[in-house]
Amino acid sequence: MIRIELPSRALRGGWLEAMREFEGETLHGFSTFGYEVEELARPERFEHWIAREERQRIEGQDGFVPATVWWIVDDASPGRVLGSIHLRHELDDWLLAEGGHIGYGVRPSARGRGVATAALRLVLDEARAMGIDRVLLLCDDDNPASRATIVAAGGVREDVPSPYERSWIALG
Repeated sequence: MIRIELPSRALRGGWLEAMREFEGETLHGFSTFGYEVEELARPERFEHWIAREERQRIEGQDGFVPATVWWIVDDASPGRVLGSIHLRHELDDWLLAEGGHIGYGVRPSARGRGVATAALRLVLDEARAMGIDRVLLLCDDDNPASRATIVAAGGVREDVPSPYERSWIALG
């Protein structure tokens, strides 16, 4: 089983380890907002990032809409961060076209075990509790794992011209 947790100092090492496992690949869903992994390894930069994330939950920062990021944690190994998932509380024009409500990433060694699907279901509960009635998720056409995650959570593909596969999940 997995759980989602707000970023914390206690899990920082597990989060950094998860990001390093990507070995330079794009960190989809990790919400580092321009911070490099090794920069976040420095305590003072991590403190700056975590303070930004706390403000981001209340009011959009740096031109972004309000959003919450959670770390996906393995119950069997409580210090091990398996990935990250990000819920944008609202959509602006760019997110409607290019980003959607939710982004997520799972470290390579944890993929294929249902981690993203379980985390997405937990975040859908959070979105519902915030009063969001439906969420938009986008994935690249060449990402069958993300497509399967979205479908497993109830995603219904929208048939519109787009460079992405666009799916909506009703939360009513």
